[in-house]
Amino acid sequence: MPYVDGFVLVVPKKNVPAYGRMALQAGKIWKEHGALEFRECAGDDLQAKMGFPRLTRLKRGETVFFSWIVYKSRAARDRINAKVMKDPRLKKMMDTKVMPFDPKRMVYGGFKTLVDL
Repeated sequence: MPYVDGFVLVVPKKNVPAYGRMALQAGKIWKEHGALEFRECAGDDLQAKMGFPRLTRLKRGETVFFSWIVYKSRAARDRINAKVMKDPRLKKMMDTKVMPFDPKRMVYGGFKTLVDL
């Protein structure tokens, strides 16, 4: 079964274009190193009071991104992420002074696939 890294993060709406450019570059790096899928999804219907706005303590002028990376297996994920973290192109994006979002408000984790239809 595939293995998935999942992410939820808050991006100021004014930074969405910059975040999109960064995510596109990052996605190419992950795919180049073997990831099967790389998805970045911007919040669109966030009106539910029990949903992502509450989870992320969303403020006016911000939106939520729900993102994931799919790998063949946990072993593939560990191998690919080790390569990605050493890739100099990604290191340039990891400078917290120029990130278009606050990494302290990001949550992430690795997930075993239970259902894959």
